[in-house]
Parts: sequence; C-alpha cells; structure tokens
Amino acid sequence: MTRSATLIRQIYDALLERFGPQNWWPAQSATEMMIGAILTQNTAWKNVEQALANLRREGLLDLRALHQTPVETLAQLIRPAGYYNIKARRLMNLIDFICTRYDCDLDAFFDQPAHTLREELLSISGVGRETADSIVLYAAKKPTFVVDAYTARILRRHFVIDETADYEEIKDLFESALPADEPLFNEYHALIVMCAKGYCRPRALCEHCPLNVFDHDGALR
Repeated sequence: MTRSATLIRQIYDALLERFGPQNWWPAQSATEMMIGAILTQNTAWKNVEQALANLRREGLLDLRALHQTPVETLAQLIRPAGYYNIKARRLMNLIDFICTRYDCDLDAFFDQPAHTLREELLSISGVGRETADSIVLYAAKKPTFVVDAYTARILRRHFVIDETADYEEIKDLFESALPADEPLFNEYHALIVMCAKGYCRPRALCEHCPLNVFDHDGALR
C-alpha cells in the first residue's frame, strides 16, 4: 500500500474515533436530497433547508409537479438558497432530463451503474462533478467519492496531495485507497466536513484537531 493510501485510511480512523458516525445526508427522500445537491452550491445548508421547506409547503418535492412548475415560480420558492435564478434553471435542467428520458421515474434513472449515472449527470448543464457525485452517493446510494473544498484543504495541509491535484486526482486517491463501499464513502465525506468546519478552517485550529496526531509531513507521530 502506498504512503498516500495508508494516510487516507489513517485519517478516516482518526476522524471516526473523534466524531463518531454522522448519519448523512440530511434529507427525507432521494428527491429532496437531489434537489438539495443543486441548492447547496455556494451556500450554507441552513439556507437550503428554508428553500426546501418552501417547496415542501407547495407540494413540490415531487419530480412531476416540479416539471410542470414555471421556472420563475421555482426561482422565488428557492430564493433563500441564493443565486435563485441560476439555481432554478439548473434544477429545471436536471428535472427535465429525468422526466424526458426516464418519465420522471427517479428509480429508473438511478438503476444504472454508478459511472454511467455520473456521466449522465455531468452532461446536464449546471451539474458539476461535486454535485453529480453527491447525487450518485447520497441519492442513488452508489459508491463514488465526493470531493469538496474541505477535502482538498485537509489533504494539502497534511501533505497527502500538493497544490496541483485536481478533483479527479483526489477522487481517484480515495477510491484507490478504500473499498468501493457506499456507506464508507458517505461516512468519510461527512467526517471530513465535520473536521473542516470545526478545526481545519481557513485559519486552522490545530491544537485540538483530531488530525494533530499527524506530523508536518503527514506521518503518524
């Protein structure tokens, strides 16, 4: 096993020991989770929750109902999530894709290999790699690793990757080091978010961080 692969596993163990299971994603259904993956782009989850509450109140956490909703109406309902006009169009692109190709049947859309589902999602305007992987992992419950800014920050600070590593390189690092296991990928990403929000902030709080057991070159002390 390579040094990087070993560190990936050791970091997971350290985070799980400190924080315990996180039980992600915070959504009541696959449809809600998928919508949330679009709405959470460039905003805090608490703002997404307000937008989802608006959609729930109007009975619009349903693909067919959403597909029949004017994009202008949708934009106003998701306003708390920010960038609401842009996100309304992105969300409608996703919904239109599923309803046109899969007759609004989310189970049929998800009933394909993870890599095929990911490629279809990436073909939709407004769905980037992090959003696509979030939908594959958390809504379709298929093993793909979600990489976000928190992930890159933690790995760079512990010298697992350098500044040139891009999304696909980081994703491949995790997927090569770990078994292709959906609950494991789910838990690991949630633990990374927990660590980054609490300790590995833009201005790091290293003293009590669960990863302070690693020295400056990423090796265990």
